[in-house]
Amino acid sequence: MIEEEPKAAAPQLRAAQRWNVVWVVPILAVLIGGWMLYRSISSKGPEVRIRFETADGIVAGKTELRCRSVNVGKVTRVELAEDLNSVLVYCTLDAGNEKLLRKGSRFWVVRPRVSAADISGLGTLLTGVYIELEPGSGALGPRKWKGRETPPATNRSVPGRRITLVSEHAGSLSVGSSVYYRGYDVGRVESRKLDPDGRRILYEIFIREQYQGLVRTNTKFWNTSGISVAAGVDGFKVRTPSIQAMVAGGVSFAIQEGVDPGALAEDGMIFDLHEDEDAANSSTFEPTLRLLLLFDQSVRGLSQSAPVEYRGIVIGRVTNISFDFVPDRDNQKVPVLVEIDPKVLRPVGSETPEEDELPILGDAIENGLRATLKTGSLLTGAMYVDFDYYPDSPRQELTYKGDYPLVPTIPSGFAQLEVKLASILDKIDKLPIEDAMANINRAADEAATTAADARGALREIEQAAAAAKATMEDPDFKSLPADVRQTLAKLDAALASVGPDGNIQGDLLRTLDELRSAIRSMESMTDVIKDKPNSLLFGKEDSGNPRPKAAGKR
Repeated sequence: MIEEEPKAAAPQLRAAQRWNVVWVVPILAVLIGGWMLYRSISSKGPEVRIRFETADGIVAGKTELRCRSVNVGKVTRVELAEDLNSVLVYCTLDAGNEKLLRKGSRFWVVRPRVSAADISGLGTLLTGVYIELEPGSGALGPRKWKGRETPPATNRSVPGRRITLVSEHAGSLSVGSSVYYRGYDVGRVESRKLDPDGRRILYEIFIREQYQGLVRTNTKFWNTSGISVAAGVDGFKVRTPSIQAMVAGGVSFAIQEGVDPGALAEDGMIFDLHEDEDAANSSTFEPTLRLLLLFDQSVRGLSQSAPVEYRGIVIGRVTNISFDFVPDRDNQKVPVLVEIDPKVLRPVGSETPEEDELPILGDAIENGLRATLKTGSLLTGAMYVDFDYYPDSPRQELTYKGDYPLVPTIPSGFAQLEVKLASILDKIDKLPIEDAMANINRAADEAATTAADARGALREIEQAAAAAKATMEDPDFKSLPADVRQTLAKLDAALASVGPDGNIQGDLLRTLDELRSAIRSMESMTDVIKDKPNSLLFGKEDSGNPRPKAAGKR
């Protein structure tokens, strides 16, 4: 069975419509897109390129560009620089913010920062980092910038005085360290960088507006960071600043007493940053007169920058100690070069020209001006040079050694004492000490012998005393006094018998009378015998011839 083919549908022709409501949607989309494109183009400001060392935390399309915390643009893209050592961050400012791009503008990334001096950017922990723009004050137009890696301590729009300090050493000063006047915080260190020649450190500091009048042209700045311990001619000095300055560092400034403060300091002026307050004080000198001193003694304890004083007043400092000033090898003296302020040589109130300073110095030397070394501190051994007049010293005139005027020196009191001690020791060394010691030894031996004898005598005395004590304590000895009294009584009685009234005395007298009578008889007999020796035979009759007597007759 054959199926019939279906008949083709006949098209229904209608007249074309001029517009369709379907086109309304794309048209509206186009219009809206165009309006949005216009708004986008019209709302965009200029694009700037900022170079940073790193793009840490910066996200294209998200990171904002702010000025005083107001959103003024956005980062559009981030890419590496050609040298691969930095990154280029492109930001598009909102329309109407072109005026912010002036010469001198500064850019930096605000991120959390914690240092000894400051804590900042903690809010970016939640919102993310952003780029801060600080407008400059120059002309409009720059589009390429170099961003700062650290934010400035103060905004440039804050009024105040901005000056630069120069130091040979970096020390512990850092960005954000405080600036003190009499211990009061009046400013802040804004930046620290190395000089292009690599010899100095440059610090930019900011003094707040209400204190900027304190900074004068003759103001001295010094570092007050940390604990300062110095040992010099004044002994040990320990300076402790505030805890903040001790931790974060600090700068102090002042005008030295008796110094003309000068005019107000201007922005951009450069000052020296001294190591400490003593160095700042010593910098007030204007030592333009250099003198050479030759010391005939050790200069141990004398260092460079040691003070040169005149009766306790600092008039200069030691600049160098070197034998190069006197290359003569035969000269054993130590050369010391000092520099002094020549104003101290001038009479008060006079304006002596510089060329007349040396004649004044010559007159002073002729009048006895001498230099000597003195010990400033027995604890540290530090020495200083003292100038004074010694009228009794030999007369000398001003001479020169090379290009330097030579000031005569005299030994210090300690050196003189040392010489005297040496002389005394020499005399002592010449003494016959060995003989004296031998004599002393002998005397000591004799003394020892004497002492031994004395000890023996003492022992005997002790024994005698003990024996005497025992005797005294003996009951028999206690009865001795009665016996002695009896003996004395007997002796007295015996003596009484011998006395003028005693019996013995009478007997003796009679005996003596008889003895005298016998003696007279003997004398008479001897006279008779002498005159008539024959009287022994014939008796003493003298008449006639003597007739011998018969035996047995008288």
